[in-house]
Amino acid sequence: MGILGGSCAAYAGFLQVTGNFHSVIDGQIYRSAQPTPEELAFYIQRNGIKTVINLRGTHPGKAWYDDEVATAKSLGVSHIDFSMSATKAVSPEKAQRLVELMASAPKPILIHCLSGSDRSGLASALYVRKVAGLDDARAEGQLSFYYGHVGIPMVSAAYAMDRSWQNIEAQDERQAEAELVNGASVQ
Repeated sequence: MGILGGSCAAYAGFLQVTGNFHSVIDGQIYRSAQPTPEELAFYIQRNGIKTVINLRGTHPGKAWYDDEVATAKSLGVSHIDFSMSATKAVSPEKAQRLVELMASAPKPILIHCLSGSDRSGLASALYVRKVAGLDDARAEGQLSFYYGHVGIPMVSAAYAMDRSWQNIEAQDERQAEAELVNGASVQ
């Protein structure tokens, strides 16, 4: 167990050192941990980012936030704040607002939270499934240890993101069933 635990900790450290930057869908959406101004400028220039969605919420007066807003503005990139907590479930209604925001935002998009693991994972899963229309397996893969997400009930507070995803899927299933009852067809 010691070797496995050490390996997991080393990998988590690696993700933080590298900014946990990943392409979710090339040319459409990318995800990362909280970028430094230099990292943000690099991501924007390298990937043509048009919109930054900060999942940590508005924090004027905090250096990380003010630097991020200034960097985005100086490079002509839209900056959007969408507050989420990694430790509290996101309602299906709030998730739908995020989906609509991501669908309408100029692309490519960079979404980020603090570590790039939990909130960014849920947002990426939502984009993959609800905006890009890809399968559940690919969407659910965004909430995995590959990105540093540890979603274990009773162990990890970030399990709230997994619970959010499950609630969103359950609502989608109920909606599909209701549409079938009302004579609509599922596509």
